[in-house]
Amino acid sequence: MSKKLILGLVLVAVIIYLGINFGQHLTLENAKAQQVALSEYINENFVAAALTYFFAYIAITAFSVPGAAVVTLLGAALFGFWTSLLLVSFASTIGATLAFLSSRFLLRDWVQSKFGSKLETINRGVEKDGAFYLFSLRLIPVFPFFLINLLMGLTPIRVSKYYLVSQLGMLPGTAVYLNAGTQLANIDSLSGIVSPTVLASFALLGLFPLIAKWIMGKISRSPQVQE
Repeated sequence: MSKKLILGLVLVAVIIYLGINFGQHLTLENAKAQQVALSEYINENFVAAALTYFFAYIAITAFSVPGAAVVTLLGAALFGFWTSLLLVSFASTIGATLAFLSSRFLLRDWVQSKFGSKLETINRGVEKDGAFYLFSLRLIPVFPFFLINLLMGLTPIRVSKYYLVSQLGMLPGTAVYLNAGTQLANIDSLSGIVSPTVLASFALLGLFPLIAKWIMGKISRSPQVQE
């Protein structure tokens, strides 16, 4: 068994451990209970609090700890919409990229060697139109983000493209959650964010990939565009 595979299995074990032992604490009830105390601390130590939140969010995303949605809502309630948008947008993308890189360098060689023939179609699709696939997955969270991070690490997509597409693709959904998070004190459950406004926002998110694909199709068919 290769060292990379062993490290990959250790990483998976760490993710499971963190999910079991810490994910249960990242709940809406705990967030609301700590909101007042955290707000007082932030008022007195804004820079330190913002940096702590930023790096904690990176770690939560990188190790796929359940509860990122709650941490997102809490960030908006504590820092306000625009500050939290800056913090969460970059922290979530950096954390996702770290998870992506972990999957690529620890598991990709083994997976490709075992299932390479079955992954050829996926690899070709990603090489040809990987940006759009990833953009669609980021805009419409059909699959958990941590799963997208790990699976995309097994494909040939470039790291720079993965980061940029993830940054743009996750931004609208992040904004929707943060907008709901500014009303955290009035939310009793995660279902509370499903207001008509939020539902309309997600409906628009669902149209974005179709619009993007149409635009990309127009550009790719343009005689001025060269491969």
